[in-house]
Amino acid sequence: MKTVDEFDQHRSALFGLAYRMLGSVMDAEDIVQEAFLRWQNVSESDVRSPRAYLMTIVTRLCVDQFRLAHIQREEYVGEWLPEPLLQSSKGDPARLVELDESISTAFMVLLESLSPLDRAVFLLHEVFNYTFAEIAVIVDRNPTDCRQIGSRARQRLTQGRPRFEVDPERVEEVVRQFFQACVSDDMSGLLELLAPDVTVITDSGGKVSAVQNTLYGAEKAARLYRGIFRKWSPPMIFRIATVNGQPAMIACIDDRLVSVMTFDVRNNQIHCIYRTLNPDKLKSPFCGSDLRPNLAGDKR
Repeated sequence: MKTVDEFDQHRSALFGLAYRMLGSVMDAEDIVQEAFLRWQNVSESDVRSPRAYLMTIVTRLCVDQFRLAHIQREEYVGEWLPEPLLQSSKGDPARLVELDESISTAFMVLLESLSPLDRAVFLLHEVFNYTFAEIAVIVDRNPTDCRQIGSRARQRLTQGRPRFEVDPERVEEVVRQFFQACVSDDMSGLLELLAPDVTVITDSGGKVSAVQNTLYGAEKAARLYRGIFRKWSPPMIFRIATVNGQPAMIACIDDRLVSVMTFDVRNNQIHCIYRTLNPDKLKSPFCGSDLRPNLAGDKR
């Protein structure tokens, strides 16, 4: 008899695949729940391997959902970013995904360049270590096609982002320096931290006032954030949190999340800032004491 405990052994992998495929926490959780219902209703004799069966169901559901999501994004107001995945020691175990580059905001954005099938093949092989023969069964293709698809996807992503070793402690230090430069209105300090070709991508979904187009260049980015922080005052507080596997800066008002900023840090400089303001993507409750201290001190 199939049990919840047996399903839970695979829940984090299922959520990790669904989130990487869709870039939405809510949609990923819905996919995992649908997989659970299907698994409960299938005959045990039809399931040789629970993990293989569940990963197949999640992959196919995600491919279908992915196509629908892209149609919806054509009507999205402004830039679209994946929903931030805030991780907490008190969080839902389903969200305890393996933390590597494939969960970072920068890499999630790159994944958007892949078709649903390419994305599924790439993730199953590169992140979840499935062979192309196993993937062929999951996506209903032959192994040779899957190998070609995986190679093509890997080449496209490698061209889009060179690989760097990312030290979370160093990223956190850069984020703290960025915050201090902003609050002290230190233009030269900001320009030292920002790569000359830095980009700022803001996702508001048209729900709040924000820059809708991508901003390019260190001076423009520095002026933007100097302006933002000149208007900042309590009760808004800023904290460091783990978002998509990397230190990030979040803003809260009365424990309500209002902004998440993740950073693509390479060679001790910020190459991209991803700023999520859309309240529909900021429903996580992790603004409380489980996070690191207020960046500006304990005063609110």
